[in-house]
Amino acid sequence: MSYPENFQFAKKFEVGSYQVHPHGSIRLSSLADLLQEIAWRHADSGDFGRNLLANQQMWVLSRLEMKMIQPPKWGDPLQIFTGGRGAEKLFAFREFLVWDKNKRPIARAMSSWLLLNSETKRIQRPESVLPPELFDPNKKPAWIPEKLELAGEKIKEETIRVQNSDLDLYQHVNNTSYIRWVENLLAETSLFPNQIKINYLSECHAGDQVTLGLFRLEEGYFVSGTAGNKFVFLAEVLQLKT
Repeated sequence: MSYPENFQFAKKFEVGSYQVHPHGSIRLSSLADLLQEIAWRHADSGDFGRNLLANQQMWVLSRLEMKMIQPPKWGDPLQIFTGGRGAEKLFAFREFLVWDKNKRPIARAMSSWLLLNSETKRIQRPESVLPPELFDPNKKPAWIPEKLELAGEKIKEETIRVQNSDLDLYQHVNNTSYIRWVENLLAETSLFPNQIKINYLSECHAGDQVTLGLFRLEEGYFVSGTAGNKFVFLAEVLQLKT
């Protein structure tokens, strides 16, 4: 089967009533849920997904950038494409494209992943498990999620407690939960983002206390998450809708 832009896997979805914010458009965290789902479906279809657990290996999302060009609404059909986009050093890259019912691009995302030993947490080279026809270790994409540095003027701070519903299969906070925290913090000031850059820096577990800091930038906002004296994530949010 042929896919646009050399993508390698596709799946259709429909935006549910539980996936939209009060203004009716899909939440960034809900879109991230769909991206995570199709990434795992693709990995499982190629034997570099959940089967790695048997060898004490696991994929960890390191950085993600999402851009919604035209946020879909409740009931809208979506077709999402994904594919490997090469590797650089210890990072493997995965890109996403979202089409509406008329095959128009309405969202794009790029992600970088690390392969870890689930027992020792040591980083392993991604090409040791990835098929080269999907993730060529000698190629890297033009769009690479950037390393973020804390910036802006702090205007708000609050502390939350990690709940069981925030966790994933590995008993860590799921990557989409961090995005939901960012959305909740911004929604208190009636802001609903449609673009985010996020770096995942440290693990969080049930019961952890996470302090969220909101910083104002010239265009958009910066959000930090800290647990004790360590950063657990950094996020930059742009193209805000009120």
